[in-house]
Amino acid sequence: MSTPYDAGDAGLHNDSLVPLNKDEQTWGWFDIFNIWANDIQSLFGYSLVASLFIAYGVTGWTAFAALIAAGFLVMFLVNISGKPGQKHGIPYPVLARASMGVAGSKLPAVLRAVVAVFWFGAQTYFASTALELFLVAVTGHSGGAEFLGLTLFGWISFVAVWAFQVLLFSRGMGWVSTFLNFAGPVVYLVMAGLLVVLWIKSDGQLLSAAQNIFAPENPTFSGELAGFVAIVGTMVAYFAAVMINFSDFSRYSKSTSSMKFGNLLGLPLNMVIFSALALLITAGAAVVYGEQLTNPTDIVERTDSILLSVVAAFTFFAATVGINLVANFVPAVNGIANLAPSKLNFRRAGWITALFALVIGGFWVSLISQIGISSFVNTLGAMLAPLYGIMVVDYYWLKKQQLRLADLYSTDPNAAYHYTNGWNRSALYAFVIGAVFSVATVWVEQLQFLTGYAWLFGAVLGGLAYKVLSPSESASVCTAEVSANS
Repeated sequence: MSTPYDAGDAGLHNDSLVPLNKDEQTWGWFDIFNIWANDIQSLFGYSLVASLFIAYGVTGWTAFAALIAAGFLVMFLVNISGKPGQKHGIPYPVLARASMGVAGSKLPAVLRAVVAVFWFGAQTYFASTALELFLVAVTGHSGGAEFLGLTLFGWISFVAVWAFQVLLFSRGMGWVSTFLNFAGPVVYLVMAGLLVVLWIKSDGQLLSAAQNIFAPENPTFSGELAGFVAIVGTMVAYFAAVMINFSDFSRYSKSTSSMKFGNLLGLPLNMVIFSALALLITAGAAVVYGEQLTNPTDIVERTDSILLSVVAAFTFFAATVGINLVANFVPAVNGIANLAPSKLNFRRAGWITALFALVIGGFWVSLISQIGISSFVNTLGAMLAPLYGIMVVDYYWLKKQQLRLADLYSTDPNAAYHYTNGWNRSALYAFVIGAVFSVATVWVEQLQFLTGYAWLFGAVLGGLAYKVLSPSESASVCTAEVSANS
């Protein structure tokens, strides 16, 4: 395959990391839209969104508005992080070399890979619950006794979903992308069908009931505002993992404008529709079944409709597997492949990802999920936060959106991104400063009033620390790059 760069050192590139030619950037707005459609519409995404209507004790309208605001904020942030990938055709681990160094990029790449592997395992478990729902529906059997939190049907479903995903990645990214584009839009059809069932069962009282179910007894402006701020922060943290490495996807876009349009439809618009459906379905379940259920498979089980159970199981399975392969599998593979590019190609890194996910997903119910969804999401987002700030400051402020592509694949001491033995110490120090603070806001009791915004605080702190620590070094590199590209 021809590439728009000097191949450079063999130890810095492989089939996952090479830049794309313009004729290889074939994604339109619909492909970008479906990344977010599937990410929001996964079972984990539904459970998180539905729980936010309950957890913060605010009215449904406040929670709804906060989710939409989060959609616009995330759209703005991914447009920023996605532009370098689209412009230069490079994935996140290669982009990170510009700010962290050709060797130092292994730190953010492996951290992102760890986050992706965790999500890959978690989403594999959530996808398996849809398959388990199908088995229960068609056999009429509960699945037997539990072992490590899963029934026999649960373990069969989990292993089957894991194996199916391994088969998908072995077929290549083109087939996976096609699967994703099919899965995304279908989810709305099933959610609409589930809403109709609940509407009928509630005798048409769903809308009036929804206004009361999510209304605190004595709502106050300060309480609503605090809940609004917390929900926005939680959703930003939920998307943080994708925001940091969005160049892994934007690199396939035909143009920056196409990427931005896909993000506009995929984030704010999707959030409006999905949040409205989640609000009404959660309210409908509370009216009909007397419980505030946040897992759609639990709601489907109570409808006593085999047909709906089968269709819903297939749809949620497809949507969750689709986004899992793209949003979690690809970043994990790219990050792991960047550790030893000459030895770890796409396939080998894929197997490492899959094996780790097998363990994480298997222990998800009995161990990992016990720390709580919100804390888990915010902690992972906090760890990645300063990397986003460093990347943005480096690319937009210091390097003025100019990169020397060949030097991203070179270990020559005179190359622009070699820094000190391949490490940019200023970026490393800035990462430590930002990460310590943002993670502390999640776990230190005196700072927990900032928990929802751990990611944003960490990103700003990391970026500012990087600017203060390395103005002269980065400025000189930028001057050389501008001259080389002019």
